[in-house]
Amino acid sequence: MSLISKTSHLYCSATKMLNIASPILDIILRIWVAKVFFQSGLTKIQSWDTTMMLFQYEYNVPLIPPEAAAYLGTAAELTLPILLLVGLISRPTALALFVFNYIAMISYGDISPAGINDHYMWGFMLAVTFFHGPGKLSLDYWLCHKFFNQQSK
Repeated sequence: MSLISKTSHLYCSATKMLNIASPILDIILRIWVAKVFFQSGLTKIQSWDTTMMLFQYEYNVPLIPPEAAAYLGTAAELTLPILLLVGLISRPTALALFVFNYIAMISYGDISPAGINDHYMWGFMLAVTFFHGPGKLSLDYWLCHKFFNQQSK
């Protein structure tokens, strides 16, 4: 066997192993981001008076009255992460959370540099899910495969 043939075989074997691990990374990204947003939503409902005060005086959500922003933001943080976690309508959900993440980042004037970095990381993770798809360990993949006989990422 030539050096090129051996190298090609080694490369293909390594690629096959990475392809097996890819769905695990996909679900880890989804779990991580879902947990962050869901926990934030739980915090908001645990102290609704504080949440309303924050939306009234701290968060400057554009175009939406503070009370509506509080209700919409909390609802988004409690529902969208569940959809992302199970991988159902994952790409629209990831896009919605990406926009939500961006609005949250620009709405809070006192955000620290570490907080901005967190938002960048979450945005990147959501972008991966949006562009790459939720992976094989998702309801999207199962539904497309089962009912439409298509391979969906």
